Amino acid sequence: MRYIDDTVLMKRMKIRLNKNRGWKALFLAGTLFALLCLVILLVRIVSQGVGYLDWDFITNFASRRPENAGIKAALVGSIYMMCIIAPVSVILGVATAIYLEEYAKKNRINDFIRMNISNLAGVPSIVFGLLGLTIFVRALALGKSLLAAGFTMSLLILPVIIVAAQEAIRAVPQEQREASYGMGATKWQTITRVVLPAAIPGILTGSILALSRAIGETAPLVVIGIPVILRFLPDSLFSEFTALPMQIYDWAKRPQEEFLYVASAGIIVLMIFLVIMNSIAIFIRNKFQKRY
Repeated sequence: MRYIDDTVLMKRMKIRLNKNRGWKALFLAGTLFALLCLVILLVRIVSQGVGYLDWDFITNFASRRPENAGIKAALVGSIYMMCIIAPVSVILGVATAIYLEEYAKKNRINDFIRMNISNLAGVPSIVFGLLGLTIFVRALALGKSLLAAGFTMSLLILPVIIVAAQEAIRAVPQEQREASYGMGATKWQTITRVVLPAAIPGILTGSILALSRAIGETAPLVVIGIPVILRFLPDSLFSEFTALPMQIYDWAKRPQEEFLYVASAGIIVLMIFLVIMNSIAIFIRNKFQKRY
């Protein structure tokens, strides 16, 4: 220690501490700027749309007059569409993740599949809209129906759920699997009674983010030709429908200023719907976190 120059040491430490303070201030400024933009956006949306948000707005159909415009068809259509997207995407995504992590062999083909699934999670949504238009709308002749839109949006979020489920399953300690095998359980019993319950919090976290993306996407619905204005409710899986993002998109592009306020009211309803859906998923996730 006698060969260490205290002056040089303190000088270098001072430089490092100054760099640390500088980076900390930069990151804090970036965070505060993002939060400020979010607060400004929320305040503007609430201030513009709260005046149009009433029970008539929920129960009325779309109209050419902003004072009579409502989101009944769009709200019901979004709920129906999510009832298709959630089970299809979650079941297929978790099943795929289980196969890739628990059953698939470690070889180049499966590694190639895993890599492409991860890449698909970053593909623009309009590409999935083109895929849905080609396969579901035209090849399978489903038309502009709830089923075609639900399958298209399921394809959009499926890679995200698969990747999240893979990470959650991979995070389960191998010792728990070995303990289950040691007790005489089969592989499937180990997966269903040990691995999946422990991985559910992580799976639900990824599913929440994916479903939140699905409910707010507009580009795939535009590509497959979902109408923006309907004055009836869908009565089957093959019926035409409209969704909240499509209705908000139509109102926002209209030249009348009043429709901008109506669009803000629609955004408020969409956010409330999103908060309710996420709250249910978070409640289920926290329940499993306490249990396992």
